[in-house]
Amino acid sequence: MADFPLDKSRAFQARANQSLGGGVGHDLRYAEPVPIYITHGRGGRKWDVDGNEYVDFLMGNAALLLGHADPAVVAAIEQAVVEGTHFGNDHPRHIDWAELVCQLVPSAERVRFVNSGTEATLLALRLARAFTSRQKVMRFAGHFHGWHDDVVHGFEMPFDRPVSLGVSGNEERGMVTLPDSDSQAIQAELAGGEYAAVIVEVTGASWGRAPLPPGLLEMLREETRLNGTVLIFDEVIAGFRFSPGGVQQLAGVTPDLTCLAKILAGGMPGGAVGGAADIMRLFDKTGDAEHDRFGRVVHFGTFNASPLSAAAGIATLEQLADGSPIQQANDRAAEMRSEIAALLEKHDVAGFVYGEASLFHVYFETDPKRLADIGSAADVPTNEPGRLKGMPPVLVSRYQKLLRYAGVDLMSGTGGALGSCHTPEDIQLATAAFDSTIRALLDEGLISQIG
Repeated sequence: MADFPLDKSRAFQARANQSLGGGVGHDLRYAEPVPIYITHGRGGRKWDVDGNEYVDFLMGNAALLLGHADPAVVAAIEQAVVEGTHFGNDHPRHIDWAELVCQLVPSAERVRFVNSGTEATLLALRLARAFTSRQKVMRFAGHFHGWHDDVVHGFEMPFDRPVSLGVSGNEERGMVTLPDSDSQAIQAELAGGEYAAVIVEVTGASWGRAPLPPGLLEMLREETRLNGTVLIFDEVIAGFRFSPGGVQQLAGVTPDLTCLAKILAGGMPGGAVGGAADIMRLFDKTGDAEHDRFGRVVHFGTFNASPLSAAAGIATLEQLADGSPIQQANDRAAEMRSEIAALLEKHDVAGFVYGEASLFHVYFETDPKRLADIGSAADVPTNEPGRLKGMPPVLVSRYQKLLRYAGVDLMSGTGGALGSCHTPEDIQLATAAFDSTIRALLDEGLISQIG
């Protein structure tokens, strides 16, 4: 786009390619023609080094339900930073933060803070293996739980192929990946009493890109309880977004352990594992040398519950506790999904928009055989993870690029996250961007019309 300046972004990319491994700090930040280099954000908008303005549906990788530079969060950080950025000791805000999490999250009788969602799932699996004296872990195809070795397989198509070099296979790590739709296979595997844990992304695979089958959480709770297996809910994205107590509060299903991050720390680095007291006691020191050396779970982390993260987390959770900002974000996302659905219908596109709470995803059908069988929009929707996560990369990349040039930034894939900060004007501008993007994709032959 000739009217979309990128000169400064290109200069930053040239520098990044010389100083950063891979040229970016996170694989999802890679973009063509260049990554986005942001200078500042306010509410639901952000601006890059070239002065381009975006309606932001990335929202800090879904960490910013209240938006960029929320005044209460900024004030809390400003108050904390003058007292010291890091002590290497516990501090009063650490306890305040933990108490808030325990009050809000049904499963969190005790909390242990970490620095990210990846650290949270890593620690939860260690706890589960220690508690059960078992090694095997069940996870589900397409579900994302971070990038550590235990869980880096199985979330990206094709699900049976390694996602990264340098990682031993699932079999060597005791990880078993099953479709979340195969309840018989899940029950049969758990019946043997060999599993330390089942870990599940409670939104469905990749923050809801492939929704969970109805009743899965309830079934997992029953089966894991029967077979002495620890049930771990990955609420890294869902926590404090779907409700003050996460998906578990809405579903009425309480896991043994919960992994949290993102909104938990109010836009600062932070994560946590919360869980049942009898499992969390594995962290306890008793003063007995034998027990403290061999009978407990070891966990370190220089910046766990850092003062600034705790301050931002407290300021965020206090605002979310009554649920009103969550409902505001949900309402805005419902408007966005409705607008996109109307555009797909207007252009007769073989696709659909879906999502829960304040999230949305868009799917375009591209398989020629399936397109031939589509008679109406009712024939397009699917729940198959392989299809929902299997759109051609060239389509996804072009879709993201066109939206960027139209002033919208997304999360991974074809969807995004909204916050209580988004305004009717944001929705209006984003709708225009989606309209121009859909028309361009049709003109380029990357998506198809029905019939």
